[in-house]
Amino acid sequence: MIQKSVLTLVADHTAGSTIRNIAEDLAAALKRAGARCDAPDWLAADQAVDIAFSGLETKAANACVRDADLPAGIDYCLQPLADRRKKLFLADMDSTIITVECIDELADFAGFREEVSAITERAMNGELEFNEAFRARVAMLKGLKEEALQRVFDERVRLTPGAATLVRTMRANGVYTALVSGGFTFFTNRVRDEVGFHMDMSNELLFEGGALTGIAAEPILNSTAKLNTLEALRHEKNLRREETLAIGDGANDIPMIEAAGLGVAFHAKEKAAAAADANIRYGDLTTLLYFQGYRREEFVEA
Repeated sequence: MIQKSVLTLVADHTAGSTIRNIAEDLAAALKRAGARCDAPDWLAADQAVDIAFSGLETKAANACVRDADLPAGIDYCLQPLADRRKKLFLADMDSTIITVECIDELADFAGFREEVSAITERAMNGELEFNEAFRARVAMLKGLKEEALQRVFDERVRLTPGAATLVRTMRANGVYTALVSGGFTFFTNRVRDEVGFHMDMSNELLFEGGALTGIAAEPILNSTAKLNTLEALRHEKNLRREETLAIGDGANDIPMIEAAGLGVAFHAKEKAAAAADANIRYGDLTTLLYFQGYRREEFVEA
């Protein structure tokens, strides 16, 4: 028996009113392929819509979406209708919940931004082993004063649009939320509180005499640690895989993304995007609420 599925389309502001026509065309394409479609259900007028259907395998439905050649500005998610509202949410921080890579911003204060940013880019693309790349970048921060971290947080760390609304809406609906980062506790602690996550996990930088030693505490929180956190929380909460959600942008997020019931890549590197069940290429983080079937009026605004 083929389970009921749902195709969700979400447009950012650049898509304008064209999404209504696109939704109708896609529903018609699914029907031509043999699907039995419900009427389009608008989650937000002209911006986000669900098309629930049955009688068509996922592979064939995906082919319909590919053949539609969606224009830029529209994200989509194709998934089973059951369990789409998740009960556990894990998120990467740098370039996902916030707009910057904190280690690159710290390196700017240390005078090594170009060198560190190059390593970060390669590590997030999966071209370098994460632990080695992490240690090499942290070593370049040696001698940086503790106040530089506060300056980076105050002057450069900015929340990605929709981050607080996403987390607060999910918390209001009983979801357990965790911020898991290959970055640093100095930042995850503060972002956790600002956004509203239940918990955070990351790496601890070591100080001596008010300056960074160029070393972080071991073990390093890497891709395996992110995956282990997802699995530990899932078992602790007695949840099925289908009830979990993870989002990230880099190669170190791939195991977590692949293990979640819905793994989403956010404005991501190529390898992370290829590993994900769905991609957010254009919209902000509230797109993830629409993917779960939340209506605009259900959003808990920051």
